Amino acid sequence: MSDFNKDDYLNDLPNADDLSAGQAGPAGGSDPAAGSADQGTAGNGGSGAGQTADAAAPAADSADAKSSDSDAPASSDSSDDTLTPLGKAKKEAAEYLDALQRERAEFINYRNRAQKEQERFRQHGIIDVLTALLPALDDIDRIREHSEMDDSFKAVSTKIDKAFEKFGVEKFGEKGEEFDPTKHEAILHKPDDAAEKDTVDTVVEAGYRIGDRVIRAARVVVASPKN
Repeated sequence: MSDFNKDDYLNDLPNADDLSAGQAGPAGGSDPAAGSADQGTAGNGGSGAGQTADAAAPAADSADAKSSDSDAPASSDSSDDTLTPLGKAKKEAAEYLDALQRERAEFINYRNRAQKEQERFRQHGIIDVLTALLPALDDIDRIREHSEMDDSFKAVSTKIDKAFEKFGVEKFGEKGEEFDPTKHEAILHKPDDAAEKDTVDTVVEAGYRIGDRVIRAARVVVASPKN
């Protein structure tokens, strides 16, 4: 058995400074996994904060838009408040003028409709009277055509014709004119060697019209060319 050497034993013992450094090393050193976890947590935290900020941005824009919309009437009112008394008077005058022009246009349209209705009723009245007098007018025409009228009867006939002319009644139907089915009623067709087209040969009853409206077509005998 070897002899115990006190000096060698003491030299083999660890130094107090080395022991302190060794203990501080594990405590102060960072674990790679822990560091990675800390970085991941920090990264996730930063990403979450970014997403929260992005989500909050549209909400803020929407709130700003609503605020601007709600401020629009207020700004309009404020613009009216900034007008001078003369400016307000001009604005009111323009509004009154616009309303007056609309009322005037409506009145003109109403007046035109009323005038058309009045003219239509007037024509209906004339047509009713003329229709009632047609048999008497036909008799006067027959007397005028087939016999001599005395002066008094001729004067009455002339007054009747002028009265109807005054109300726009036009008498039509003459021998020799071209046959027109829109204003002539053919009661008889007879062949005629001299006729080149359908013409009125005899007026049995005269026709009457007001403007373009035919009250009664002229009843005629038509001379037609031979085939």
